Amino acid sequence: MKKCLVVDDSSVIRKVARRILEDLSFEISEAEDGKMALESCVDQMPDAVLLDWNMPVMDGLDFLVELRKLDGGDEPKVIFCTTENDVAHIAKAIRAGANEYIMKPFDREIVEAKFQEVGLI
Repeated sequence: MKKCLVVDDSSVIRKVARRILEDLSFEISEAEDGKMALESCVDQMPDAVLLDWNMPVMDGLDFLVELRKLDGGDEPKVIFCTTENDVAHIAKAIRAGANEYIMKPFDREIVEAKFQEVGLI
């Protein structure tokens, strides 16, 4: 079973994402900020990361930059899931190593389509 780390400071978003991704046969772990997410990746590298941008302690972009520096950190497919929807933010995320981008609010169809696009399902 593929593993997905859901990183968002909103417990509601994490819960919704968990339900969708579990239905798509992912094993889910959660983190509420980038620092916790990075620690989780050091312990066990996931196959995918669903990543918020704006979080306390360490934001999503800083997490992504640090993730890609880790041994094996180039492997996970990273999908930003955020309200930051302008072209500059999207371009910055892609340059930092994001594989795909989802705008909040999201639904199952959007998540499933993006995970298919990056070859996870």
